[in-house]
Amino acid sequence: MKKRILYLLLASASFSSFISCDINEVPETTMSDANFWNTVADIRLAANYFYSTIPGLTLADVTVDNWSTDAYPNTSSNNISDGSRATPATSTDYNYNGIFQANKLIEKSEEVIKKGGDLTQINWYVGEARFFRAWYYFEMFKRFGGVPLITKTMTVDDPDIFKVRASREELFQFILDDLDYAISVLRSADELNTAKEYGRISKTAALAFKSRVALFEGTREKFHNYGEQKKHLTIAKEAAEAVINSSTHALFSASAVGSHGEVINNAYFNLFQEAGEGRSNKENIIVKTYGINRDNSVISTPVQRYYEGNSVVPTQNFVDNYLMADGLPIEKSPLYQKPDKSMTHAQYFNKKDPRMSFSIFKRGDEFISSSNYTIPNPSYQRSGYGIRKYAKKDFWTLQASYIDRPVIRYAEVLLNYAEAVYELDGTISDMVLDQTINALRSRLPQVNIGTDATPNYVSMPKLTNTFVNSNGLNMRTEIRRERKVELAFEGHGYWDLIRWKTAEIELPKALLGSYLFTEYLTATGDKWSDKTLVNDQNYIILQPASLRRFDKDRDYLWPLPTSELAKNVKLEQNPNW
Repeated sequence: MKKRILYLLLASASFSSFISCDINEVPETTMSDANFWNTVADIRLAANYFYSTIPGLTLADVTVDNWSTDAYPNTSSNNISDGSRATPATSTDYNYNGIFQANKLIEKSEEVIKKGGDLTQINWYVGEARFFRAWYYFEMFKRFGGVPLITKTMTVDDPDIFKVRASREELFQFILDDLDYAISVLRSADELNTAKEYGRISKTAALAFKSRVALFEGTREKFHNYGEQKKHLTIAKEAAEAVINSSTHALFSASAVGSHGEVINNAYFNLFQEAGEGRSNKENIIVKTYGINRDNSVISTPVQRYYEGNSVVPTQNFVDNYLMADGLPIEKSPLYQKPDKSMTHAQYFNKKDPRMSFSIFKRGDEFISSSNYTIPNPSYQRSGYGIRKYAKKDFWTLQASYIDRPVIRYAEVLLNYAEAVYELDGTISDMVLDQTINALRSRLPQVNIGTDATPNYVSMPKLTNTFVNSNGLNMRTEIRRERKVELAFEGHGYWDLIRWKTAEIELPKALLGSYLFTEYLTATGDKWSDKTLVNDQNYIILQPASLRRFDKDRDYLWPLPTSELAKNVKLEQNPNW
């Protein structure tokens, strides 16, 4: 950390984490401590800062999927994904600003208590501060492992201004302790809604995040062979189970019947379409909110422009994870038709898990103000795929989207629970599969595996132990597959590779785009050509394996910035950087 006096900055800003106008307030100028920390309202106002740091739908937020094999930045490679990065001089990832703000609020809350502030209410906001302090430390923990553990505000003459790195175990326990405190004092999601404070961190939000962090470390310990995997996997399981048993959250779902008697349920698609729905959508546990519309705007994002442009496009590496409608992977299913020159891009979506069509564009989908989607444009979607999540014609025209971004949703909690159960015991019961993975599949629409003339609509089958065994599948692979397709392009892909210790297998592989369909070459006005680089199966090559690498003795941790090493000689760089 820099050797300087730090102050809590309460500068004028737009905060995007609430629908209620009265909790978007912050002081208009920087205020001194002497004039500020007097009432509960001051504590609450200071806590509002944390909500501006929730990851949203900025360009930096959506392009984290390029770190994995799930996506590619269209026109150039990503140096995290392909292993070409060097140790940086500085990095916003190594950042104590939010931690300082949390420490400041926690300390100053004692003064407000002495001045007669309501203890219960003060603890709500101290709980928020400790939740976010855990969040900020976890972001550094994932990247760097142990970092200096700063738990108080400091001046230049403080002996702790430069500290050694805490051990991985010490830092992780600190994160868990902060979350446990937050869980003990925060309000429920329903209490927040009644108080017109939807968007603040709830008790179940802290539990859901606890399940995420404990699953990360428990599985990382298991597959990297260190630590207390059983302890942390149990914590992950119990935290997820507590969210489930609270009955506070549920999967977003609404079904109808189609013209052929088939069940239609577009809830998965609508999760990323509905603006400002608030507590009526009980699947969202932590969200970055973007208001309701242009007339009632907190903040907006041009997210569809990011996804349709040169920023992030899905890869065939990712698309191959989608099951066919019989529940089997493409290499085992008789429904799978290998693409050839007679097939169209849209036909490749047929008979597949509906989440593929909900997440990736195909011909006929609503697209932009002038037309619906046809085929990929190589200038913007060189992989042959475009991300459909958050795409809405009206918002495309405005270049401003008001669709909330779910940062943690109930589906993730169910997947965390299923994985923790399996990794703890090496088995998972059909009852737990029904409660988790099969609940996700049950809200999907039926799929036509017949023809337009003779339709045959079927539901995605359940994942059961019998189904896995009779089809020669691997339960761990199928649990991971479900996580990947359910949480597609929500920022999980890279960190899953890290914790599963599969980055050394997956990241060195060539990144591929779609099959180079004949209609690409014959389309009017587009720039596909027979000179487009493809492999021996006619799949577009985005980046060949020869340009990709992953050093398993180095790249599972990120390098500390050289500027931080220069300022604090007690810091040690991560191995082999």
